[in-house]
Amino acid sequence: MSIPSSGFVRRARRLPRALRRRALKRYYRAQLEQPLDPNLAAFAAYWYRGYGCNPAAIHEKLRELVPEIRGVWIVERAHVDDLPSGIEYVVPGTRAYYRLLARAKYLVNNVNFPNEVVKREGTVHVQTHHGTPLKKMGLDLREAFVAGSRMDFDLLIRRCERWDYSVSANPFSTEIWKRAYPTRYETLEVGYPRNDVLANATDADSARIRAELGIEPGSCAILYAPTHREYESGFVPRLDLESLAASLGPDFRVMRRIHYFYRGDEPRSAGANAVLDVSRHPSIEELCLAADVLVTDYSALMFDYAVLDRPIVIHAPDWEDYRRLRGTYFDLLAEPPGVVTRRTEELVAAFRSGSFRSPDAARLRAAFRSRFCALEDGKAAERVVRAVWLENAPAGEGGGAPATSRERIEA
Repeated sequence: MSIPSSGFVRRARRLPRALRRRALKRYYRAQLEQPLDPNLAAFAAYWYRGYGCNPAAIHEKLRELVPEIRGVWIVERAHVDDLPSGIEYVVPGTRAYYRLLARAKYLVNNVNFPNEVVKREGTVHVQTHHGTPLKKMGLDLREAFVAGSRMDFDLLIRRCERWDYSVSANPFSTEIWKRAYPTRYETLEVGYPRNDVLANATDADSARIRAELGIEPGSCAILYAPTHREYESGFVPRLDLESLAASLGPDFRVMRRIHYFYRGDEPRSAGANAVLDVSRHPSIEELCLAADVLVTDYSALMFDYAVLDRPIVIHAPDWEDYRRLRGTYFDLLAEPPGVVTRRTEELVAAFRSGSFRSPDAARLRAAFRSRFCALEDGKAAERVVRAVWLENAPAGEGGGAPATSRERIEA
């Protein structure tokens, strides 16, 4: 980035951490006095865990439709090596990071930026969210058993007051976001950009990904993706996938996707029917395309996977506990996207009998898709880009050049 460095910040590298932090804050304040770059956009996802979700889909479409905008990602150092080629990035806590946050006209994230980020006049904050909410969110968590006690709701509202746009996947989400995050912003009810790849995928795309994963042609690939439970200290298996795979036999291939909050807790697989652990695969969308059926409990992934119109099984052994401790917006077991099981033997029976893809299951899925996926036509990212960058862009804005190669821009 062609933004001047500061000598006192260069010297701060040699200072103790507390003093360096103070120096960086002074540097950030100084950068806030500099003009905004109208062609600079800061992107982030999942608390700086890498390149993905709705922000990544928006970034890809932005490079196509408005190439003069320079998109720079904020990525933790541990995840830099996972970035796709050609993605420009900064590491949190560096001069380049604070310079980017201070000077970028556009800030795009699927969670909130930290409290220290200042909302400048002229900046445009796009909050994309990262799932249709089954579980309680935002201010609706005030009565939640654990999540409510951990959250500062005054600070939450202050963070949400920076939003200019809130991306919504469906009318259901729009109403939830308005109540859970009651600040002033424009809702873009356009579908989820990250689901464009699912809506536009071909059979050849699915076959290619299955081959890359080593899934045998003709086998039924099961993607098991349970959600996070903030009231538990670590990953607690609620389904013996090794036994499931052994019970189903060679006609089925089981993939396990542990929630990213539990990375490092993935169980080890062993034996002839070993489960394929895909927890560290960089693209959940590719895993969805590879799978013939999704098995989940309460994960928002069910709303995305439904775009594919493939079978979904809700395995909910602890539904009552989850609903009581986290809170939900509707009774999933009364309005599921397919077959519901509560015990492992029920899940095995659903696959052996074929009831997971029965006409009754298809009717449940159709109703679910009608409610949550009606906007998913493969053009959601384009609608966001047009609303934020094209329809509302002041006359005369433009210039600059798109990044053509991955560059570490930390000075």
